[in-house]
Amino acid sequence: MKPVLRWLGCLLIAAFALQLFFILRIAAMAVIDPESTAFQRSEAWRVAAQGRANGDRDWRQRWVPYAQISDSLKRAVIASEDSEFVYHQGVEWEAIERARQRNAKAEEIAARRAAQMRARGREPRPPQLRGGSTITQQLAKNLLLSSERTMLRKAQELALATALEILLSKQRILEIYLNNVEWGEGIFGAEAASQHYFRKPAARLTTSEAARLAVMLPSPKFFERRQGSGYLAGRAASILARMPAAELP
Repeated sequence: MKPVLRWLGCLLIAAFALQLFFILRIAAMAVIDPESTAFQRSEAWRVAAQGRANGDRDWRQRWVPYAQISDSLKRAVIASEDSEFVYHQGVEWEAIERARQRNAKAEEIAARRAAQMRARGREPRPPQLRGGSTITQQLAKNLLLSSERTMLRKAQELALATALEILLSKQRILEIYLNNVEWGEGIFGAEAASQHYFRKPAARLTTSEAARLAVMLPSPKFFERRQGSGYLAGRAASILARMPAAELP
């Protein structure tokens, strides 16, 4: 039993050390801008191994302070991604449950369609699943975690989202999120996205431009190649209508 107990002890110490490392990193972000995120580093490894889908475009990211990001973009992102951002404590349990129910229904419908498509000799498409993650959860995942979909990773995400809310202000959480979120192949942060798509700084984005950028967030690489998409225009109009009700931290 002693070797087993020793192994379990080492495992617990390692788990504790990892959590302490995460907490210290988050606490430091109150005053230090993060140089990169776990997601960005994984993207850099992917590009190094596979090359860029868009040729030789440079990696684009430039940090700008919260005050130099258009309020329109802040409102658009909150309206699109997390309308209760200023009120919740990092996790929206009701949203997670709604997403679970929607996804279960989507998978059921997709299974029926897949059977029909196979009968016709066609390749079935995977179901379109939605997440119930808050902006804080998305930041926790992108900053510190891998992109794998496991219960353990999700539990860690929830714990880190709570830590972010305790240790950082809402304004700081949104500032870090907007400066690091992906907006296309090698395009990270509001300033890089604004310069790439509209040739202007993030501080000067209009409401319609901000809404179009917010629409891209769930699938930035997909929408980067489909700027003329009817869905993008329609969804942007919907976000525009909701932006006045979005409260800023």
